[in-house]
This record gives sequence, structure tokens and C-alpha cells, in this order.
Amino acid sequence: MPQRILRADDAEDAPLRTALRRLRADEDVPAAFPPEVLAEADRAAKAPRLPERDATDIPFYTVDPPGSRDLDQAVHLARRGGGGFRVRYAIADVAAFVVPGGALDAEARRRVTTLYFPDTRVPLHPEQLSEGAASLLPGQTAPALLWEIDLDSSGQIAEVGVARALVRSRAQLDYGGVQQAIDEGTAEEPVALLRDVGLLREELERERGGISLGIPEQEVVRRGGGYTLEYRAPLPADGWNAQLSLLTGMAAADLMLAAGTGVLRTLPPARRDALTYLHRVARALDVDWPEGLDYPELLRSLNPQMANHAAFLQQCTALLRGAGYTVFDGAPPARRAAVHAAVAEKYAHCTAPLRRLVDRYAGELCLAAVAGEPAPGWVREALGGIPELMAEGARRAGRLERGCVDLVEAAIMSGRIGEVFDGHVVEVDERRPTRGTVQLYEPAVIGRVDAAGAEAARGDAVGAGGEAGTAGASGASGEAGADRKAGVSGAGGEADAAGTGREAGAGRQAGGSGAGGAARASGAVVPPHAADSAGSPAGPDTDGPDSAAAEPLPLGHRLRVRLTAAEPGVSPVRFTPAP
Repeated sequence: MPQRILRADDAEDAPLRTALRRLRADEDVPAAFPPEVLAEADRAAKAPRLPERDATDIPFYTVDPPGSRDLDQAVHLARRGGGGFRVRYAIADVAAFVVPGGALDAEARRRVTTLYFPDTRVPLHPEQLSEGAASLLPGQTAPALLWEIDLDSSGQIAEVGVARALVRSRAQLDYGGVQQAIDEGTAEEPVALLRDVGLLREELERERGGISLGIPEQEVVRRGGGYTLEYRAPLPADGWNAQLSLLTGMAAADLMLAAGTGVLRTLPPARRDALTYLHRVARALDVDWPEGLDYPELLRSLNPQMANHAAFLQQCTALLRGAGYTVFDGAPPARRAAVHAAVAEKYAHCTAPLRRLVDRYAGELCLAAVAGEPAPGWVREALGGIPELMAEGARRAGRLERGCVDLVEAAIMSGRIGEVFDGHVVEVDERRPTRGTVQLYEPAVIGRVDAAGAEAARGDAVGAGGEAGTAGASGASGEAGADRKAGVSGAGGEADAAGTGREAGAGRQAGGSGAGGAARASGAVVPPHAADSAGSPAGPDTDGPDSAAAEPLPLGHRLRVRLTAAEPGVSPVRFTPAP
């Protein structure tokens, strides 16, 4: 699953940083934890509930981006006698610190997930827990849910167990260092086996028809008077590590289904119109999609180090829309309703409790299932409300992500007003065919295009500023607000459905690609795959000139466009057809 990381390295008073702060204020993103929550966190950090089992003799290690402090997972891998592997996967035991019904619990239910922005993050739990006592930091003894999963020689699950234990990580590794050590043959066996297990699990994923998106990390860098976007393509080690999270989530789903009580992460199959849309984006970005090649195989053929492939991979996250949570207590759901289409198997979120609310509940249910005991009362009482809590959190994360993407793309394009670009029309408003969405190849930006606006511009009725005004664009607050009206939820927390990356949602690539971003936010264009949640795509026909005077946009074809507006916090990216 995609890892969506976007960073901005900029001065505090720069236009982009200022606009990002305004976006957070407009969305009422909490700036700090209430005093009573911090006080409870301090007490919990000093006196957590500790388990009886001591597993500190196991030399765990963590693999995360450099500088990470909120470490949910630690791993140890070993060969089994007679063939196969033993995967020990320690997950931070947040329930050892959070008392049900207390101030910490209430605040976590309000926040739902950690929110990630290009310039900062807003954590689910106070830092004295998420980056302190509850984190699996190296050299620190901490309570954990210790998963022990035995695999046979093909990588299939042979046996699963999970119990509370004290653990202590020996080393905090990063993906680059792990990859280098494995490639050079210097990695110790518990680290070297990450490749063996990861490759086996990736092959099983291919066999069952699952997909994983290798999306580059993106950083917005200020150079001279403008911004550029730089990429870090994921390494094979990123994918191998993600497979361990996937493995544990699949094992958790099986445990909960067998016990009769649980919460699954589910996703319906991709809709045909969403795939049609992706075919148009592939043509726009010059991505070769041979006839007859299915979607999962296409993804595996792409090279995320190529800018157009990276942009397309970001666009592919649109197929993850529709993901949700399915709760059951008694009769399990039918298989079709229980499967996550991208994983191609039953799956649960349980490996990121420091950063995602539902994982704490799933962990408790799995512990009870293995012990043959009823689920804790506080878990069962809250279980029915978890899907809506998580859905609202995903909607908020999606709104914020789209707002961030619009701001970043506007920053990248802001110094190029009036320039002409080659693009490809990937969407057209059915009600107003002169309005739609254009995908540029270079830079790989997506934005709204309005042919009626071009007609008005030729009559001196609309210019770059006028186009932004008639579109109703008002920067961060206006775009996010209009998108809220459309109800497009994006992929929200699905970003790490099968990975361990820092989830910020899995929407559109900043400066790279998208599912309609700025155009959706204006209420003008909604991608076909979002129509079920977006309601009426066009909204009232109140803005812009009469479209009858302009030619309809050529859906699926190339179009030269002129940039008319792009300014962080003032206007998202806007185009008109170039004469």
C-alpha cells in the first residue's frame, strides 16, 4: 500500500508555510493537548500496566524513516528448524498507558489518527507517550503486543500467537542502511532475513492478486525564487518491511473471524469507471499500459524512480477509495464483504496503535481470541462506533491532504503564470463540458481547465485573477471548504493499509498527479471513482461565463493550456486552453 510522505523545507514566514498554518487553523486542527490530557499522559508514562512475560532477551530492531520517534513496530526474524521462518513482531501496547474512559482515551477518540503535513505533524497521543514511554525506542524497555508468526518454507502462515510482553529494541535502523547492509552482505541474520521473508510474501501477494504501490517520498524545496519537487524512490527494503505489517494484519483478521468478534479493514473491488479514468491518466503521463495487461501487473512493471511513473502511482491510490471498517460480533461477515480488494484477502489494521485509533481495539480483540477469552467489555461497548469514528477521521485527513496538495502545487507553479503547457484532458464535467481536469506531463501537475474562461479572457472579461475569482477559489480555506461540500473523502487512512509508512492519506501526488484535486475542490469536477461519495459533481451553475460560446473539452486527448492562476493560500492551479 502507498506511503504518502510530503515534506516542505522552507522558512517559517514563506508563503507556503503561512498557507499551511492557515489551512490547519481553518480546519480547527488541534494545536496542543488539553492540560488534563497531558497530566494523565505524564502519570501513565511513569506507571504503565506492565505484563508478566519478559521478552527483553530477543534482539528486536526497528526500521523507520531517519529521525522517527513514534515507533510502533519492532521485529526479529529467525530460521526455523526443518525449514521456514519465525517472525516476531512487537507492536507498541498503547492500552498499557490509556485507561478506557479517561481523558487520554477521549482525546484519542476525538483525534482518531496522527495527521501529517508537509511542515509538521499533529500526533494522536501526547509526545511523552507516542515518542517516549510507549514508543519502541532502542534501549528502552516497553510493554508490547508480541506477535509470533511461524511461516513455512514458501512463506505461508503455519501458526500464529500473540501475547503481552516486555520488549527492548536493540537498534533503530532506517531503510537506506538496511538496504545497503543486505546488498553488501554485511547484515546480521535477523536483518538479512528481511529480504528472504519479504520476497516470499511479495510472491504470495502476486499469486493472490494483491497490489502494493511503491510511491516515492516527496520534498518541496525552495530554490531561487520558486519551488521544486524532489523525490526519494522507495527501496526494496521498504516493501519487505511493509510485508511484515501486511502479514500481521492478515493474521489478525483470521484470529478475529475465528473468535466471532472483530473489526476488519475492507475495500470493495475497483469500479470500471475508475479504471477507465486511470487509462486516460496513463496516456497523459506517457505510461505504457498494453492492452490486456491487468492493473496489478501494470503496477509491478512501473519504476517509481521515473517521474511520470511516480505521478501515475500516486494517481492509482484513487482506487483505494471506498475503504472502510467492518465490525462483527457473532456471525462473521460474508467473504465478499470481509475482503480488502487491494490486499486480496481478509485484513485488519493492528500494527500502528500510536498513530491510529482502531489498532488499539484490534490488538485487544486478538489477545482475547488467542487466550480463548471474551473480548474486554470496554472494547465491545465501543466497537459499534469505531467505523464512523474512523470514517470521520479519514474524511478530515482527506480534506487536509487535498488542501496541502493544492497549496504545494500552487507554490510550484506560482512563478509561471501565463506560460503554456502540454496537457491531457482526464476528466470533463458532464453538465458543463467546457470545464474539466487537465494533467500536465512536465511538471506532472493536475488542475482545473475552463474553456469558457478562455473565451471570456479573450474578451478581456477574465484574466488570471478573474479566473480565480469566478471559480470561487479562496486558497486553503476556500478549496478545503468546497471539497467538504463535495464530500470527497480521498483514501484517508488507507495510506498504510499494508505498510508501516507514516500515513497521511493516499490521495494525490503533490506536484505530481491526482484524482482531480483543485478541480474537485472547486465543486466543478469529481472523478468517476469518487462520484458515489461526492454527490452532485458540478454544483449550482452560478460561476463562470456561459459555456455555450466555447468548444467542449476533448476528453482523453491532448490539450495545450495556459496557466492563469497559482498562488499558495490565494488560488489553486487554474488553466484555460491556449489559443
